[in-house]
Amino acid sequence: MESNSRSLAKAFSYRLLGSTGTALVVLLLSGNLKISLGAGALDMLVKIALYFLHERIWNYIPYGRPKRPEYEI
Repeated sequence: MESNSRSLAKAFSYRLLGSTGTALVVLLLSGNLKISLGAGALDMLVKIALYFLHERIWNYIPYGRPKRPEYEI
C-alpha cells in the first residue's frame, strides 16, 4: 500500500505534465496566454484532487494484487 505523501507526489508530477498540455491546447485554440495559464492552473488543481482520491480508493481494491498465503510457517 502506498503512503499518502507518495500518492500526492505522483498526482502532482503527473498533473504538471498534463496541465502543461492543456494550457498549450487552450493557447493554440484561443491565442490568449492569460486564459491558457488560468485553464492550466485550474485543470491541475481539480485533477490532482481527483487523482489522489482515485489512488486512495484503489488501495482498498484487491484486483490485480497477489493473494496472501492462507498460512505462513
